Amino acid sequence: MDERAALALVGAELDAAGDDCAVLDGTVVSTDMLHETTDFPAGTTRYTAGWRAVGASLSDVAAMGASATAAVAVYAAPTFEGAELRDFLRGAREVCETVGGEYVGGDLDGHDEFTVATTALGATEDPVLRSGAEPGDALCVTGTLGRSAAALRLFGTDDERANDLFRFEPRVRAGVALAPHATAMLDSSDGLARSLHQLAEASGCGFAVEGDRVPVADAVEETADGADDAREMALHFGEDFELVFATPDPEAAAGASPTPVTRVGAVTESGVRLDGDPLPDRGYTH
Repeated sequence: MDERAALALVGAELDAAGDDCAVLDGTVVSTDMLHETTDFPAGTTRYTAGWRAVGASLSDVAAMGASATAAVAVYAAPTFEGAELRDFLRGAREVCETVGGEYVGGDLDGHDEFTVATTALGATEDPVLRSGAEPGDALCVTGTLGRSAAALRLFGTDDERANDLFRFEPRVRAGVALAPHATAMLDSSDGLARSLHQLAEASGCGFAVEGDRVPVADAVEETADGADDAREMALHFGEDFELVFATPDPEAAAGASPTPVTRVGAVTESGVRLDGDPLPDRGYTH
């Protein structure tokens, strides 16, 4: 059973909507697990690991248009080195502080592989779901895409820059600002292409993307092996944690957001297409 089939089974068993967070009486909650072999390449500092792990859950809060309240983490490792643990906690604490939340603790456990499980909480009375996009809406994204893919190319040759690229800013403030304007929203942790297929399924619609409008991180151009590789990094790799959303008024949305917003296409009746051709449902697989 692959990841999508497993998620479908969980959703059916729990009657879950499949949004980025669960919503409970104005509180949103999300949890994630990251492992050294799949999520923290050699050269990733514990500071970056703390920032990135907690940031991933905070990104889910952002996708609901919620403000960030708090986060916790489980830190598991073969041994507990004081300097590494302090650096991890500093990264976790500081990423929370950047979005107005608080890191409030967690748990420690022994494990044969460095592993982190994080949970983030947020607050909103009017969450933005994945299911509200309508034909005629504009399709927009925040920031730029391909940052994490470029970071992976740099680990081993320029670890300092790779770590810097890996420490993304969760778009919590942008999510709150965009919430009144967005009809549907999620984060791009699985990549733009897969995110659009997820939105299309939830909203019962399609998307038409204009390739030359997709904002690509500068680091992609520097690390890609040609145009096709750059396109793959920006559209399919994922783990960028930008917001992907539909809105009837892209100008108002862009004006409200503290993070740059780019209109990349439109909501259509059906199909997910890039410059008129089918855009494959391919992206990050956990």
